[in-house]
Amino acid sequence: MRNLDAFELRLWVDDPYLEPYKKSILERYRKTYTKKLEITGYKKGLYDSVNSHLFYGAHKYSSGDRVFREWAPNAKEIFLIGDFNNWEPEERFKFKRLSQSGDFELNVDSELIKHKDIYKLLVVWDGGSGERLPAYATRTVQDPDTKIFSAQIWDFERYEWKFPKPRRVKNPLIYEAHIGMSGEQGCVSDFNYFREVVLPKVHKGGYNTIQLMALQEHPYYGSFGYQVSSFFALSSRFGTPEEFKMLVDKAHSMGIAVIMDLVHSHAVSNVLEGLSQLDGTEWQYFHAGEKGDHPSWGSKCFDYGKDNVIHFLLSNCKFWMETYNLDGFRFDGVTSMIYKDHGLGREFSSYADYFNDNIDEDALTYLSLANLVIKEVDPHSITIAEEVSGFPGLASAFDIGGIGFDFRMNMGIADNWIKWIKEIPDESWHVGDIFYTLTNKRDDEKTISYCECHDQALVGDKTIIFRLIDSDMYCCMSKELQNLNVQRGVALHKMIRLITLATSGGGYLNFMGNEFGHPEWIDFPREGNNWSYSYARRQWSLSEDNNLLYHYLLMFDIDMISTFKESDVLNRAINLIYSHNERQLLIFMRGDMIFMFNFSPQESYSDLQFYAPKGRYRVVLNSDSNNYEGFGRNDDSTKYVTNYNQGAHQLSVYLPSRCAIVLKKEK
Repeated sequence: MRNLDAFELRLWVDDPYLEPYKKSILERYRKTYTKKLEITGYKKGLYDSVNSHLFYGAHKYSSGDRVFREWAPNAKEIFLIGDFNNWEPEERFKFKRLSQSGDFELNVDSELIKHKDIYKLLVVWDGGSGERLPAYATRTVQDPDTKIFSAQIWDFERYEWKFPKPRRVKNPLIYEAHIGMSGEQGCVSDFNYFREVVLPKVHKGGYNTIQLMALQEHPYYGSFGYQVSSFFALSSRFGTPEEFKMLVDKAHSMGIAVIMDLVHSHAVSNVLEGLSQLDGTEWQYFHAGEKGDHPSWGSKCFDYGKDNVIHFLLSNCKFWMETYNLDGFRFDGVTSMIYKDHGLGREFSSYADYFNDNIDEDALTYLSLANLVIKEVDPHSITIAEEVSGFPGLASAFDIGGIGFDFRMNMGIADNWIKWIKEIPDESWHVGDIFYTLTNKRDDEKTISYCECHDQALVGDKTIIFRLIDSDMYCCMSKELQNLNVQRGVALHKMIRLITLATSGGGYLNFMGNEFGHPEWIDFPREGNNWSYSYARRQWSLSEDNNLLYHYLLMFDIDMISTFKESDVLNRAINLIYSHNERQLLIFMRGDMIFMFNFSPQESYSDLQFYAPKGRYRVVLNSDSNNYEGFGRNDDSTKYVTNYNQGAHQLSVYLPSRCAIVLKKEK
């Protein structure tokens, strides 16, 4: 066994400001390492040790029998009920208690309960009883009339994966998508539609990763999948497990990695559908009392200090990876997990905020173990943390004292773009502040940058294009119309996306449809909108009409993504070359590319000179190009050669107003 007291981590070497907290970092490492040893029995890996999903739930033996197992420590009796027994408890469908720890088991002839049969558990405890869904159910379905969920027997067909996973994605270019709202018609779209219609669009767009939302079963469609009821069940509203496997396989055939939003930060509080009060108690999977209730989300908070909870969640990671051949996860709500007050209303202004009694050390232990087991399942997998507080070491390797995520979401960027657009006229934008905000990240961690995701598109908010153009989107998006407000909005939309990607810390994210400036907001069917699907869809046809400016925004996005996908530039350092706030000019170099931005709405600079490495440069992207319905004020075939002037090499360029140009050094 490793001598943990003598083991020298280096997280504080990468970040000297962590030096005063060496003891706390070491204690966190020791706690996780010790917990790992406890789980593995001091010899095996985590992969071999977290298999709760193979024990609990419903399983069919080769002999033909079915076995049902459930952990319910407060239960006195459990019965299986369904159509097969008229939903009445019978002695032959009564579970046998296996242990004092709360394990129950039932063996049934598979002729009595068949594929696609629906069922529930009737759980009896001192003083009461109730119908419940199994915690490890891998399939649940909703009755179209009563809207009530039941578990469903699903005999998984053996699926032969036709295509290998893509090679490890070093720089994820992520297309965030929601299956249900991916269609143009007013309905809930399914896996087959996404596979046949949307995946080709993602592939054409050049994105190398899709991040799928709302895969885990959730009772309320409008929750975007973040109020999970059945953690092992693929949402049946989108199709079958086999259809989802076909989608993943098709994505892999296109070289696209598939990651899913994984919600382990909380659970829906619904009793009939979820884990809440499964055995009659509030604290089976969650904290007892007020600590078990999330004050903002109205949901239940897991107790990460319980072994059964740890095994439940770690097995959940393994289940999704292995069952559906996924390439990784984006962990939702990490900030809420790691702070006892969920980080609500808190400003994180010093390192002391990350090392105090407000930290849920059990949650950090779980997150570290989750990253370890995911890497054991697939060493090339991707894990991303949605975390807003800037917790140090979150996206650093476990072996050096970190939590082990590959990337963290750079969530503050989107908030700042909204602030700049809403509060400051773009003729007053301070390019120095913009550059600092976009590049302000921990040097020892990789980040995913985005200017907007699904959050910025929800009803009550606005997408960037809608903020820039507003009501003119309804009447003035034809390229034949010369609307100054629309021209401004289109120009800035391209520049905002380019500078966000160009300054990213290793990866980039775009929400489905925003690449072409999808109009308006997202509003799921609800009573307040008469259960309408009008805003819970994607109007792809707008981007396919050559007469509309949406088409040209899409063409720019395709070329922008291609420019970065074919280059190693996101792994290179950012070197600021020139910044001038009054002139609203910003120029920086990354690898062999020079990025030039002129945010001025009026001033074009005909002979802009700046220092650059000696060489010959060509234009690889120009937001003002006619190809993107710009003004075409430059000849993009021009080659730019440095001149030696005043002891240094310089370039001289023409940089028009509201324009961004990317130059690449020729070999």
